[in-house]
Amino acid sequence: MLNQGEMDRSEMGRLIGSDKVEGTSVYGADRNRIGSIERVMIDKVSGRVSYAVLGFGGFLGLGNDHYPLPWQSLKYDTELGGYVTGITAGALEGAPKYGERADWNWGDDAAMRGINAYYGVPFA
Repeated sequence: MLNQGEMDRSEMGRLIGSDKVEGTSVYGADRNRIGSIERVMIDKVSGRVSYAVLGFGGFLGLGNDHYPLPWQSLKYDTELGGYVTGITAGALEGAPKYGERADWNWGDDAAMRGINAYYGVPFA
């Protein structure tokens, strides 16, 4: 069993624990912070991360809207210490989202295609 210090050292390479991804800042194409990752969605069959849910808006985390982002649309930036996506906060206005009192239907392939199309990522 790894203790916390060993775990932190082991995550210095290319891999990172999901608990460290959640809460990580997301920056827009203009390098301005637009929100943070609330959760990652993992494909049960392939084991790959398919989507990250971005929390944006609200105040102190309350009243956030939730934006599913294709994982492929995010790139980790070591300088910023967070993920960068190709859109800006303003472009999120037209992006697929769900509110605080709703949930996304992750089984709806048409909706998932719409997310991927919005971000210019092929639907697998």
